[in-house]
Amino acid sequence: MALDGTLLRQIRHELESCLIGARIDKIHQFSREEMIFVLRLPQPTEDGSRTVKLYLSAGADSPRIHLTSASFENPKSPPMFCMLMRKYLGSAKLIEIRQIGLDRILHLIFETRNEMGDLIQLTVAIEIMGRHSNIILIDETGRVIDSIKRIDDTMSSVRPILPGVRYTLPPAQDKLDLIDVTPEQIEQRLRTGKDTPLSKALLSAVQGVSPIVCREIANYVFLGDDRVISEMTENHFDRLRFFLTKVIDYAKNYTGTPTSVIDSRKKPMDFSFMDIHQYGGSMFTRTYDTYSQLLDDFYTQRDNIQRMRHRSADLLKVLANTADRIARKLSLQQKELADCSDRETWKIYGDLINANLYSIQKGDRTATLINFYDENQAEVTIPLDPRKTPAQNAQKYYGEYRKADTAEKKLRELIEEGQQEAIYIDSVFDALTRAQTNDELSAIRAELAEQGYLRKKGPAPKKGKEAKLAPKRYRSDDGFLILVGRNNVQNDQLTLKDARGRDVWFHTKNIPGSHTIVVSDGQEVPDSTLNQAAIIAAANSKAADSAQVPVDYTLIKNVKKPRGAKPGMVIYVNYQTAYVTPDFELEKRLMID
Repeated sequence: MALDGTLLRQIRHELESCLIGARIDKIHQFSREEMIFVLRLPQPTEDGSRTVKLYLSAGADSPRIHLTSASFENPKSPPMFCMLMRKYLGSAKLIEIRQIGLDRILHLIFETRNEMGDLIQLTVAIEIMGRHSNIILIDETGRVIDSIKRIDDTMSSVRPILPGVRYTLPPAQDKLDLIDVTPEQIEQRLRTGKDTPLSKALLSAVQGVSPIVCREIANYVFLGDDRVISEMTENHFDRLRFFLTKVIDYAKNYTGTPTSVIDSRKKPMDFSFMDIHQYGGSMFTRTYDTYSQLLDDFYTQRDNIQRMRHRSADLLKVLANTADRIARKLSLQQKELADCSDRETWKIYGDLINANLYSIQKGDRTATLINFYDENQAEVTIPLDPRKTPAQNAQKYYGEYRKADTAEKKLRELIEEGQQEAIYIDSVFDALTRAQTNDELSAIRAELAEQGYLRKKGPAPKKGKEAKLAPKRYRSDDGFLILVGRNNVQNDQLTLKDARGRDVWFHTKNIPGSHTIVVSDGQEVPDSTLNQAAIIAAANSKAADSAQVPVDYTLIKNVKKPRGAKPGMVIYVNYQTAYVTPDFELEKRLMID
């Protein structure tokens, strides 16, 4: 995942079309490496807005520049660099956005007045170079006023970035500039270069393309493969030149398509300025109207996933520890249950001793007797306690039998309870992995506290005052409302209280997942809606990444909750099973809020 020079060129063109002539209204720095310029536009946008927010980041894992609609919380005291930017750029007018070739550097040229009232030009350089990314304010003489990251001689002897130092561009790379080159020149560089896979060779030879673009070119050339240069035939080079012509046109004429790549669980994976086909059916792509929308949505989703992962870390730890504890307990109980399988032997020993009391003496250590329970009347040697009488030895074996018989019954109950608890913990883990909001996390946290897995914090909320978390809502193509629970407590609410007898209930077969309800309103639910509801149920389950997922469905009147069962645990009868493949594009299309 990288914002390459060609995509940055597309962003520059996009920003130029709407921001030239805009004046800085506000400047915020809400983290150590992120800033927002609030710009006042010379003309209102289509929605009537007169201001836009320009986001700049020098973060090592997400350097970028684009318009954003997101909101950010500002610190109580602005950082020193933010104060400096406000001092120099307050009310400054953006007059030009410049990119040097396809370097991942944009220069925002502002016109403003100095302390003497003279009209001057200041430059904000946003350098997008991984861990070397930076935001630099440069004066009219080309010297650094300051930067969001100061780079001294100990950090870089080649290019220090410090106040008063003359600003210089990073050392040029020995690469072909995509907008000033022909496909034949790229081909010649590849033929004379190292014999590496085509995607790596392109990445080393051409400036302005990211790894995903290079892989896409190789995917087209080799029809889904990536081979070394020496294995390329003339037909391969013909296909390479053809596809390079398209890529060069995208770069030169701004004809690309803002495209993001997401996996089956809606996690953003990569983005590009062109359509992506290299992943086949394992990934999905989504196109946007603008590159700002692409980057804003991509990083908002990614950052939200990271924040949710961080905020749910304690819950994941509790669930993992609980699952380990249950597994260990079940293993010990299974072993004890296996030991109880010998209980019939103890009863036979007692019977055989009682039948042969006359031939056994106190002090004997063993007794070899005919086993009349055996069809072959085979002899069996029974260990004895020499301190006990024969009758006492028989009673000892009867006691072992009764103890093992009682233990087996109790162990079977405990094992059943443990297995049900393991299923419940697995269902909570599944709901946690699909949680996307803080409200969903809070609901899961409250559920675990109610079940005794977490310590309750603070006073319990007053009855009726708890924040009500709404289920997911979908509308089938036939117009039927489909409801999906977000956690086990909500699953119970939907299935046992909200649904009516003729509504249809769905759940993945023997797989943790959400309860899914088709609200029938007394009508006959068509097969097309049943199929869409099954797909939605599969997409909201642990099997979301699988194909041919079994989904059971039945009328809600056939679903019951056993007494004392954990939240979300139900039993059902008179059901049918549909085999479907989760379709996240369908799920997204049918979602209504």
